[in-house]
Amino acid sequence: MRIPESFPAVAVTAASALLLTGCFSAGTASDGTAGDGGRLRVVMMQPPRSGLSPLSDDAFKLSRWSTAETLVDLDADGDPRPVLAERWERTGERTWSFTVRKGVKFHDGTEFTAKAAARSLTAAAEAAPKPRILDGVELTAKADGDTLTVTTGEGDPLLPHRLSSPQLSVLAARAYEGRSVNPVGTGTGAFVLEKVNGTSSATLDRNEDYWGGRAKAPGIDVRFVPDGTARAAALRSGEADIVESVPVSQASLLDEEQITEVPMPRTNTLYLNTGRGAFADPALRAAAREAIDAEALVEGVYEGRADVAEGLLGPALPWAERRRGRTDAAEAGDPDGRRITIGTFTDRAELPEVAAALQQQLEKAGFTVELEIREYATIESDALAGKFDAFVLSRATVLDSGDPAAYLYSDFASEGTFNLSQLSDPVVDEALHEANTAAPGEDRRTAVLEAETAVLNSDAAIPMLHERVIQGDAPDVVGSAKDPRERLLVTADTHLG
Repeated sequence: MRIPESFPAVAVTAASALLLTGCFSAGTASDGTAGDGGRLRVVMMQPPRSGLSPLSDDAFKLSRWSTAETLVDLDADGDPRPVLAERWERTGERTWSFTVRKGVKFHDGTEFTAKAAARSLTAAAEAAPKPRILDGVELTAKADGDTLTVTTGEGDPLLPHRLSSPQLSVLAARAYEGRSVNPVGTGTGAFVLEKVNGTSSATLDRNEDYWGGRAKAPGIDVRFVPDGTARAAALRSGEADIVESVPVSQASLLDEEQITEVPMPRTNTLYLNTGRGAFADPALRAAAREAIDAEALVEGVYEGRADVAEGLLGPALPWAERRRGRTDAAEAGDPDGRRITIGTFTDRAELPEVAAALQQQLEKAGFTVELEIREYATIESDALAGKFDAFVLSRATVLDSGDPAAYLYSDFASEGTFNLSQLSDPVVDEALHEANTAAPGEDRRTAVLEAETAVLNSDAAIPMLHERVIQGDAPDVVGSAKDPRERLLVTADTHLG
């Protein structure tokens, strides 16, 4: 249903709720056929952006539904653990050897092998654009029996962590036959992706031959609902079993036992365009930084359900508390009425409110501020092209490899593919190189914090607050994942009690 631009906001919310109500019925599968009453009704925030291609951010949906799997996963401490690879070792400066798991089949019945793993990794390495996790990485993969050899252009001490990214999921051969990668019926996970209805819904059924053991739920019926009020309403009305990303404004309207709040590695950041416009001037970037009252945002917009940011990395990474912060900040200049445009998106309900509060704070400091707010799917390309002076983004900082160096490189390196700030700073680039090449452990953590300091010194991004996961579960949901990294949601153990 297309909603006219002049349609009242209240009516839009009501329309969204009505659409959702028609989508889920107890004991009924999403295609209208009779279910057994145990299917999980899941409401997701963002619709697919790339047809659920695992080479895009859509990969995290496939991971959250336990349909596509990777060679390696991360444990609670961020250390790699086996999944489709049983073990691995570093065999040279640039090479790693992985022994793949036997007895695994893809959802189309074909056998998972080292050759299949090499095919998926090669497709990712040769994609244009590459998945974010492979920013700045040259990678080749070859199979020899049950052994997969992965070679990188430079030594990569974090390769097993990198291979844990959902963007490097392993799919069956037929997933790669078309112009885009098609995950329908081609994964190895506990649930089979059976059907995707554009940007509205998806249907998954239990994989009866799952190598990890039979899932407890017979299937998952997914709906994509960008409107946060409608998502929360679905939980309150009993129309959904699991709801991701409950808006802060709606959390207080739910029973406390229905929501879980977990500090997460996600930072609400104001990216400043250093390439053109007002914020090409370091003094005006400093003026914006000094004008922002993050505590007011936490209390006013997030109702205290967030943490004021002292840096880009938050409390989900305890070792980040050792940060030095800014060490060489520019002095603030006089905005003198300089006109700026701040962009953000509606998919996360708090972001427009943050943008509105920032508008007031920056205008008080002397800027003239305009806002441009759209759905993420329609604004991302303009943001990446540098068409805004500033952009408000809720950004996961360890989403891909469990290591923040990948996020820092993607967002702030001259060649980073998500460089909203259009930053090109040799000092930052050098610090990011040191962080990316440091060995895992204390040396790497120190290098990451040095890179964070370099970015903060540039004022290319102003971290404002660290968010918390607010997930909604119906009272009879058992075993849904509460994952700070947002990689898991429904697992083989999730079911209705």
